Amino acid sequence: MQLSEIVENLKAVVGINPTDNLDRDMKRVVDALGELGALPIEHLSVERARNQPSPADAVQKILLDDRRGTEAYAEVASVAAENILIPDAVGGTNPARIYIPAGRGPFPVILYFHGGGWVIADIDTYDATPRAMALRANAIVVSAHYRQAPEHPFPAAHQDANAAYKWLLENAEELGGYADNIAVMGESAGGNLAINVSVWARDNGLQMPVHQALIYPLAGTDMETPSYKETKHAQPLNKAVMKWFAEQIFADPKDKDSPLINLVEANLGWLPPTTIITAEVDPLRSEGETLAIRLMGQGTDVLHQNYLGVTHEFFGMAPVVAAARQAQTLVFERLCGSFARKMH
Repeated sequence: MQLSEIVENLKAVVGINPTDNLDRDMKRVVDALGELGALPIEHLSVERARNQPSPADAVQKILLDDRRGTEAYAEVASVAAENILIPDAVGGTNPARIYIPAGRGPFPVILYFHGGGWVIADIDTYDATPRAMALRANAIVVSAHYRQAPEHPFPAAHQDANAAYKWLLENAEELGGYADNIAVMGESAGGNLAINVSVWARDNGLQMPVHQALIYPLAGTDMETPSYKETKHAQPLNKAVMKWFAEQIFADPKDKDSPLINLVEANLGWLPPTTIITAEVDPLRSEGETLAIRLMGQGTDVLHQNYLGVTHEFFGMAPVVAAARQAQTLVFERLCGSFARKMH
């Protein structure tokens, strides 16, 4: 056995101290989150968890402390944003936000789903990623909210994600986009929704997304993977937090075995080109790696990139985390490649 393998096995057994592995940018965000008074989610009620400081708030704190908020967001100021309502799956509506880049359309379109374990967060919490993608990929981005647990248990969010995609297929041109050049993208629980939209489109004979960008997606149900063991004390996400999410999401414990959740065991054939981003200090890293392998094994064009020294939620932190800027560049290049191939 190689020394590196021995080290990895030891890390899985004892659990690393996550702060030892964070790069300087990421550690500053985690420290700022603590300074804002964020408490361990697993000890909170749903209401308190929804209203406590988020990693996005920690980024804002750093920018305010550094007095560079205006400078950090000057580039994305050219992206217009409009709040609308879109249909949910049961006759109601959900909030959505449309981001439109400067210039003349029509533009390619990205349907984006935010994270939050299907319980917390919203399109305001996750404003940074869709805004950056609209600018960098020169695409219209539709950030779609969905019904959340525990008020609306699984599979309400998945049903709403499918409804959002169907709505977008029918309305992309009215928004100024190409109806036949639509990608899906999501972070964490939203990454799970994004790939499930592709599966749903495949299974129902609908137009397939031209690309799926899955940012540290929730893709499995095994909480004994190496990354779960290594990150038992990590922030903002760890095994205890994931168990808390599961308690809110599933009305029937058997639902966690659904192929919508346990994607690493699902039928993943005939899906669009895929980009998967994972983070070193993230319990979801191992299942993201497995998902990439499974997709490649079923013939999908996959690029998987793991970023060292960063945690879950890092992707939208480009103003303060260098790894996030690198990851966003990789994703927008992949998206633009798929958009261009569709145009030709």
